[in-house]
Amino acid sequence: MSDASVLMAVMSVLDATAPEEARRDRKKRQTRDALINAALELFEAKGYEHTAVHEITDAVDVAERTFFRYFASKEDVALYFVRREMDDFTTALAARPQQERARVAVRKAFRTTLERLLADSYEINGEPRSLVVMRLIDSTPALVAASLRYIYENIDRAVRVLADREGVDPETDRRPWLLISIYAAVLALVHREWRVVGRAGTDELVGVFDAYADVIGPTVTRDWSNTFQATKRSEARGPVRDRPRRP
Repeated sequence: MSDASVLMAVMSVLDATAPEEARRDRKKRQTRDALINAALELFEAKGYEHTAVHEITDAVDVAERTFFRYFASKEDVALYFVRREMDDFTTALAARPQQERARVAVRKAFRTTLERLLADSYEINGEPRSLVVMRLIDSTPALVAASLRYIYENIDRAVRVLADREGVDPETDRRPWLLISIYAAVLALVHREWRVVGRAGTDELVGVFDAYADVIGPTVTRDWSNTFQATKRSEARGPVRDRPRRP
């Protein structure tokens, strides 16, 4: 029995004592999550291109028509977390205090989105599910294109939330587009570093995000050559503790 089937069985027992409406809603979430988990396990084992929808439904022991109540295609399953990240970010940005400066609100909203990602404790073959999804998308050209297309087509939702809170018109003011795009690029870099460098755990994801966010300002506003030369001079002099004292 697959992990997804075990999850469905356990949750079905828990549902027996829940109120009818809550039980129906929970059952829908269970089925959706079981389909996602089964799909990711199969994608990881067989490859995305070699996995059929009927194999996903067989792993969860549901009919194919049940799959299509939740997802339009297997691509839709693979991009579930991309969509969720976009939705979570837009919601988090709308909830930021009005008195926060725009760049602070955007940074904290992205950080909240990552923290919610960390709350997903489900693992596939001993790895965080989110890492499996990142690797899957990165290694599948069709999914790379689909994820970029989805972000391109939906980023305007976040831009409009930011523009509304700042009282500007996104049709004539480029700043909301630029700020959202900068942090979207940062998030892509965070995913890449976490995946490629091989971070030990999801807790480091937020730290990587903070490291990139901290250097956005200096990267844009400072002369890199001067910074580089200052660093080289400091290295040539050696650590402060090792420098000779002046007489």
